[in-house]
Amino acid sequence: MAQWYQLQQLESKFLEQVDQLYDDSFPMEIRQYLSQWIESHDWEMAAVNDSLATLRFHDLLSQLDDQYSRFALENNFLMQHNIRKIKRNLQVHFQEDPVQMAMIISNCLREEAKILATAKKAEMDNIGSTQNTAMVEKHKELDMKVRDIKNRVQETEQKIKSLEDLQDEHDFKYKTLQSREHEANCANQLEIRREELMIRNMFIELNMKREEVVCKIAETLNLTEQIQCALITDELVEWKRRQQIACIGGPPNTCLDQLQTWFTILAESLQQIRQQLKKLEELEQKYTYENDPITQKKNFLEDRVHFLFRSLIQSSFVVERQPCMPTHPQRPLVLKTGVQFTVKLRLLVKLQELNYQLRVKASFDKDVNEKNTVKGFRKFNILGTSTKVMNMEESTNGSLAAEFRHLQLKEQKNTGSRTNEGPLIVTEELHSISFETQLCQPGLVIDLETSSLPLVVISNVSQLPSGWASILWYNMLTSEPKNLSFFLNPPAARWSQLSEVLSWQFSSVTKRGLNTEQLSMLGEKLLGPHASNPEGLIPWTKFCKNINEKAFPFWLWIEGILELIKRHLLALWNDGCIMGFVSKERERALLKDKKPGTFLLRFSESSRDGAITFTWVERSQNDEPQFHAVEPYTKRELSAVTFPDIIRNYKVMAAENIPENPLRFLYPCIPKDNAFGKYYSRPAEPSEPMDVDNPKGGGYMKTELISVSEVHPSRLQGADNLLPMSPEDYGELEKFINPAEINTVMCATYTS
Repeated sequence: MAQWYQLQQLESKFLEQVDQLYDDSFPMEIRQYLSQWIESHDWEMAAVNDSLATLRFHDLLSQLDDQYSRFALENNFLMQHNIRKIKRNLQVHFQEDPVQMAMIISNCLREEAKILATAKKAEMDNIGSTQNTAMVEKHKELDMKVRDIKNRVQETEQKIKSLEDLQDEHDFKYKTLQSREHEANCANQLEIRREELMIRNMFIELNMKREEVVCKIAETLNLTEQIQCALITDELVEWKRRQQIACIGGPPNTCLDQLQTWFTILAESLQQIRQQLKKLEELEQKYTYENDPITQKKNFLEDRVHFLFRSLIQSSFVVERQPCMPTHPQRPLVLKTGVQFTVKLRLLVKLQELNYQLRVKASFDKDVNEKNTVKGFRKFNILGTSTKVMNMEESTNGSLAAEFRHLQLKEQKNTGSRTNEGPLIVTEELHSISFETQLCQPGLVIDLETSSLPLVVISNVSQLPSGWASILWYNMLTSEPKNLSFFLNPPAARWSQLSEVLSWQFSSVTKRGLNTEQLSMLGEKLLGPHASNPEGLIPWTKFCKNINEKAFPFWLWIEGILELIKRHLLALWNDGCIMGFVSKERERALLKDKKPGTFLLRFSESSRDGAITFTWVERSQNDEPQFHAVEPYTKRELSAVTFPDIIRNYKVMAAENIPENPLRFLYPCIPKDNAFGKYYSRPAEPSEPMDVDNPKGGGYMKTELISVSEVHPSRLQGADNLLPMSPEDYGELEKFINPAEINTVMCATYTS
């Protein structure tokens, strides 16, 4: 079943997650119209191949032309217009960089698959763990309470209608009695007294009904305040925390639809209570008396309902999707000057009378500009359409929303050039975007304001990794929305926190996070012998700063590996072929008892930009294990030859100068061709003698690039003396196959 069709069958909370994936850079209309064509191609491959990405880009434009023709046959002028607009936008954004389009489509498909997997797991688990069960029960209870408020308000509405009828009847009979009292006929005196008694009883009932209505409203407001407090201080705060986690690669954020339902019901109820109080005021103006319950409680109830409504509306104004550059959808909150970014706002109170009534204005560093005291702090102007009107057509689910799609930042140059004298480097400077609007109703004016999570502004894409590190650290360690001075004294992170976030960095861009053993190796790099302690503390400087001149930051090493995986090793990583993070001691322990030729793949610890190598085991004449590691391959080598082909064709020149491939089994014991065969650039061909009289292919011999390690015989003969080794000796072992002696040569293979 097609992925796009499966997604459309999901619940609304999952559909909203899908909605978050698409914006103007790659509209959902394309996904809808061309779903079958999009899913029939390998976009991960196109994302790392310029030629293939260019081909796919032009194919996509052709597909849009075909779709345009279909709409033309249907005389669907509106959809023809939309298709033309979409095509123009694609050409503007991706004509010069089709790889970027392929990366966006690849990311969307990958995120869709994750949403599907999450939905299927939720369906299979039904409710799942005890914690989820408790949350479901909590939400059921909250839902019942919110709907109870709605029912109470409706009951009060009926009581006010009954009160109005009783007051009208009392007023009529009272005035009738007054006119009759002027009659002098004594025969009517007894009748008049009976009517006076009836009116007195009616007044008592009227007073009781007024008291009952006033108490009913006060009781409803008390319950509303309790529920509203739970929504604002618990549910909304928890959602904002989940949003922070989702921003840094964690589990997808739970959608806002349920919160919107609760907020809207409360807002509708409070609006109805406001109208009920106006009705009571009208009844009071028609008829009042000493100790009238309406007169005594009216002002108090009006103040309370205004306070609750104001608080609810102000809290319901949220940033649904944090600022993000469409070119880097998995790195929100890092913005580059001069590059457009998007941000989406939402009002959780969905009232029809608010549609097109709220005009939102965006401003940059609003509070900082007023009271900033940090030396060297940069200032920026926000460019583009910085004012938007909230409407229900802005989102697919009909919520009241406003999406800013074309904002960008420009640094204010008149403030003087930045120096290194300030306490913060540019990627530690935190900024924020504020959004303001005003709700005006008769007798009520409410100022609304919300702000983005703290963000980092960079001026060069090379600063993106360091900027992302700041976003990770902040959202991992604090829930404060406006702590822009966080990095003046950044707290340390517990290993239990950081290890989870590190795993998210891999699972958010691939299908596989980090397992316990991989995290253990990373923990050792950061904590040394205390890596097993989940409460071990890692300071910010150790995570993202140069500890000494020779070393490079831990995070930049991880970032280089992530980039290497995304560009060159994605399929191997997803299938679990790469062990990746394994210490040298652990590597020897794993390989020492394995068959000769068993090898594993690990990332180099000495390459800042990311590199991968393989280590294999052989046996000496006295059956001692010998370990060999080759010089790590970087993106330069992997751009020329794929890693599976390198493994397939790798050769070592033995003492007799006969090249042979020492790699036979991927750890633990998978035959090499079984593990990597599906990734080879072309299948193995049987070697047949060439017919020299009638050669195929114009008589040319096929060639391929292979890696050959040339080792001097004396090195091979002396290898036994290197074992057993201490950890310090292991570096010398890596030199056993000298990087300088690794040459890429052209090997000819005959074709029949």
